[in-house]
Amino acid sequence: MAKEMDLTTGTSYCPIANGDHQSPVDIKPKEVKKDASLGLLWITWKPSTCKEIINVSHSFHVNFEDKDNQSVLNGRPLTGTYRLRRFHFHWGQTDEQGSEHTADGKKYASEPHLIHWNADKYSNVAEAFDKPDGLAIVAVFLKLGLCNENLKDILKPLDSIKTKGKKSLFSDFDPSSLLPKSMDYWTYNGSLTHPPLHESVIWVILKEPITINSKQLSQFRTILSSAEGEGPCPILSNHRQPQLLKGRVVRD
Repeated sequence: MAKEMDLTTGTSYCPIANGDHQSPVDIKPKEVKKDASLGLLWITWKPSTCKEIINVSHSFHVNFEDKDNQSVLNGRPLTGTYRLRRFHFHWGQTDEQGSEHTADGKKYASEPHLIHWNADKYSNVAEAFDKPDGLAIVAVFLKLGLCNENLKDILKPLDSIKTKGKKSLFSDFDPSSLLPKSMDYWTYNGSLTHPPLHESVIWVILKEPITINSKQLSQFRTILSSAEGEGPCPILSNHRQPQLLKGRVVRD
């Protein structure tokens, strides 16, 4: 049985799904506010801090050792140092959709999220998880195009973590290989896009997409939400639809 996850509301068990700072959103470039106070992002990600890849039933996580400020993100729009904890991908049932954020309604094929927590203010990621300034997530658009050589190392271990809860050692991956050449970005305050949907995220969405091809996308859809021994249930789609801005401003 295939699975297409419904992440649109979740109101029956997650009332905050109707909150005023929900994500993702549709970014309208002509309505974005130019903000001269925004500066360059400073990224220091060490491949040696990459530790494991795990099937979490709605996606797969690549987890990082996040102690001692070894892999960090700082610079405006952030105040302080945010440590890299993990990244994951969102995708869709077809190659024409899968990104969570959109630009003028345009959907991309996939969208990885690199999740960081505020290490200057909180003692661990669990403490930061639900705080308004607790998390910073860098999002990248993946457009359908040429094979992305940098994704091959991520796709290779997916067969070994096919079912829910499976994990594998995954070391020395450089997450900066997922970034485009240009670091121009949009930013706004929002939420996690999967329950518990905490409104705790400073979003940094890079404008320039990178590529992924159809064969690579199809490998994402082979991941199962079911545990070993259960009927196979491929995750065909795991992206949430854009939410209302409700007065928020996206800055450039």
